[in-house]
Amino acid sequence: MLLSTLVYGFVNSTILALVALGFNLTFGISGVANFAYGALYILAGFVAWILFNSLGLPYILAVFFSVLLTALAGALMYRFVLLRIRGMVLSEVIASFGIGLAILELFKYLGFIGFEYTLPVFVDVSIDIGQVTIDMQRIFIVIIGIGLTGFLWFFTHHTRTGLRFRGIAQDERTALSLGINSDRIATLSVSFGAAYAAIAAIVILPLGTITVEHGYDVLINALAVCIVGGLGSTGGVVIASFLIGYAETFTATYLGSHWVMLVPLAAILGILAIKPSGIFGEQKELEERI
Repeated sequence: MLLSTLVYGFVNSTILALVALGFNLTFGISGVANFAYGALYILAGFVAWILFNSLGLPYILAVFFSVLLTALAGALMYRFVLLRIRGMVLSEVIASFGIGLAILELFKYLGFIGFEYTLPVFVDVSIDIGQVTIDMQRIFIVIIGIGLTGFLWFFTHHTRTGLRFRGIAQDERTALSLGINSDRIATLSVSFGAAYAAIAAIVILPLGTITVEHGYDVLINALAVCIVGGLGSTGGVVIASFLIGYAETFTATYLGSHWVMLVPLAAILGILAIKPSGIFGEQKELEERI
């Protein structure tokens, strides 16, 4: 049982990291806490389902257009709403949460309720790790999670746009004086964050069904990981994902699955009481923020 808990705890931790990376990227660059993040995650899942099942597109094209449309939705949300209230933190939270709520309620209104909405797994086989059997979809989640984390580091350190991201994250005033358009970069960061949410949805949702309510769970998990790790810190996100991920897995194994939902909330309350800035919250060096 212990080996199974360790293996599935690792997978669960990778899922949490995947879910939180986009939220953390957006906040680290633009300073916007995107509370529509869970809704964008569900939007990607339903768009992929509609394109694949209703319009009959090949699944790879359905996935591509789902990620593209979700990224576009993030960019439009920032450009036409959040840009006008940037810097007004409470207004940003209310506006983004309102947009997310509208998206989720729209799917309810359109009748996307029930357990028939599922995405296909990439490969329907399982492998054995010692005495533990694990499906290939979870293996793909781990591979893609590591790949996206590595890509984010490469992008922000070795591309022109990524370096502009880092410049805005470090000192927006100085970046403006060097000719970097902060509004354009912030728009891209929200779009990139939405795309990360979409990719996470595409690889994680095949493990279950697409439900509107799951959008709220995704938002809570992303918030928990980012708050515990330190908002804006990628290293903090990875460490917090493993702390919370293994805590959830051990809780489900030894206490019962009905206690799992309390773990992210307990993690938020615990870190706010002990170290409100998060594990790496005091790290202001650029490498820790992106």
